[in-house]
Amino acid sequence: MERILVIAGGAWQAPLVERVKELGYEVINSNLYEDSPGFAFADHCEVADVLDKERNLEIARKYDVRAVMTDESDIAVPTVAYVAEKMGLPGIGEDMAGLFTNKYRMRCFCREKEISSVEFCLCRTPEEAAEFVRGLGRRCIMKPLDSQSSRGVFILDEPQDAFRFFEKSVSYSSTESSVIVERFIDGVEFTVDGLVYNGRHCSLAISEKKHFSHNPSIASELFFSYENENYDYEKLRRQNDRLVEQSGLPFGFTHAEYKWENGEFYLIEIAARGGGTRISSHIVPLMTGIDNYRFLIEASLGYPIDESQIRGPKATRRCAVLKFLSEERAGALVSAIRGAEEVRANPHILELRLEFGVGDRVYQAQDDRSRIGFYVAYGESEQELRRTMDWVRETLKIEYEETDEEVL
Repeated sequence: MERILVIAGGAWQAPLVERVKELGYEVINSNLYEDSPGFAFADHCEVADVLDKERNLEIARKYDVRAVMTDESDIAVPTVAYVAEKMGLPGIGEDMAGLFTNKYRMRCFCREKEISSVEFCLCRTPEEAAEFVRGLGRRCIMKPLDSQSSRGVFILDEPQDAFRFFEKSVSYSSTESSVIVERFIDGVEFTVDGLVYNGRHCSLAISEKKHFSHNPSIASELFFSYENENYDYEKLRRQNDRLVEQSGLPFGFTHAEYKWENGEFYLIEIAARGGGTRISSHIVPLMTGIDNYRFLIEASLGYPIDESQIRGPKATRRCAVLKFLSEERAGALVSAIRGAEEVRANPHILELRLEFGVGDRVYQAQDDRSRIGFYVAYGESEQELRRTMDWVRETLKIEYEETDEEVL
């Protein structure tokens, strides 16, 4: 039986570990914590930091694995590439992993290829960041070079904000003590998930994104549809396919974010992995009919792929939503949760996840990881999905000690 190493075993990687096992392979899962969710599906569990390349290489050699992979984790991508290269296994290569995880390198690549992207600057000090904001004279956004989950991301409304946020932001940069500062685009945001094989990319699932009012960097909703009457999704698909194909990424998943401004889609970020919070594991297969995890597993093993099975969606009217929950008040004490099991029993709900229980206090999200819950739903049309979302809003009730009742 062939052995496969999955690096990272958190909640978002558990479906990949489970799929490897379902397809009949022996699966090894490495992650930092002994109670990692992915370990429940693995044949062999190894406690290791996903950033520790040498430790993960040691694990790969110990089990003589035939493939190494990850999903929904930016920080694991360079480690996977490193282990694959050292083991002589199919992979994207360390240089390609660097391009797709280092925001500054990707910005420079886009500028070289004349791909629409915003003004930006690599900043090693708060003074450099403040000077860029001052010179641009516009609202900006500061990001770590290679973090994930919107950690260390801050809006800079004025030059002095650079001094407030620089140390926190740079603390999330692992490759070097720098941040990237960019002009903030105050436009509609989109995500595009796809896959690439033999140098050809196919954009599979597009969402229109909404954000929480208290922090425009944190998504509150991703609404997936094949078409959008207000925006040219076909243009976005072509643009995204061209970007990935110009990069030379050999195979795997992609997850990109764009913003719309003055008739153009501007690249915000792109990663060589699938979208997190069940996007690649649940939503992409739902929207396309493509078994994308089977593709990733077989491509990582070097097996030939039937390209007719990975080219484009099969159900173009179907829609899906990833809806995040939030509490606007700080420290509201949960006294009761009503309707959760009813919601989970609805056949149009793929998952409802609450990161709190009765007796917990809930707070506004400060980054993607501190959101208090989400649900994934779908419909065979936009109208059907909207009705389901309205039903969830009326059914899922959270009661608090301070007030009578609130709806998430």
